[in-house]
Amino acid sequence: MGTRNIPIIETERLVMRGPEPEDYPNFKHTFASYRSRFMGGPLNAYESWMLYAAEIGHWQIRGYGMWMIHDKETDATLGMAGGWCPPNWPEKEIAWIIWPEVAGHGYALEATHAARKYFYNQLGWDGAVSYLEPKNLDSIRLAERLGAKKDKEAATVDGHDVVYRHPTPEQMRSSQIADGIEMEINHYSDPMFKPKGYALD
Repeated sequence: MGTRNIPIIETERLVMRGPEPEDYPNFKHTFASYRSRFMGGPLNAYESWMLYAAEIGHWQIRGYGMWMIHDKETDATLGMAGGWCPPNWPEKEIAWIIWPEVAGHGYALEATHAARKYFYNQLGWDGAVSYLEPKNLDSIRLAERLGAKKDKEAATVDGHDVVYRHPTPEQMRSSQIADGIEMEINHYSDPMFKPKGYALD
């Protein structure tokens, strides 16, 4: 599956497309920064290039992967969100990262919610997890806002991460989780909305 064959997802504010070579500089900048500390970074130029190549190759190998998140109005890249499952991952993961300069506008919530809907509705996933660094409170809060709950019984990647289990497709249909997420996304889409307190992705 080449990058041109990767499905495109559109939301209220975003366009999610497969990673392209021209998107690499922003990826490299973020993974060289302190923001990547919970994802194995900061990385040097070679390491970030290898990881970006893996992002593209993951689509070829698995048939799914991480989308590059673009602003619908400007086409600027904002981060990545999607699926991730290297050989040593116990389960399929839903993951995300937002560039540091655009954090706090709800982009990760909007993109990850859309990616999860795609995996459930189009690929038939019956669930997913997110493997998170225990100190990464922003991502833990986001996982909880997506309806995920800590699963103490689930296998971890390396024993140093915590596992958050996402609601199943049936749980998403039979609860108010999806409605609550979409309500929050609509707030972020309102230009008059100014969230109080610490900015969350």
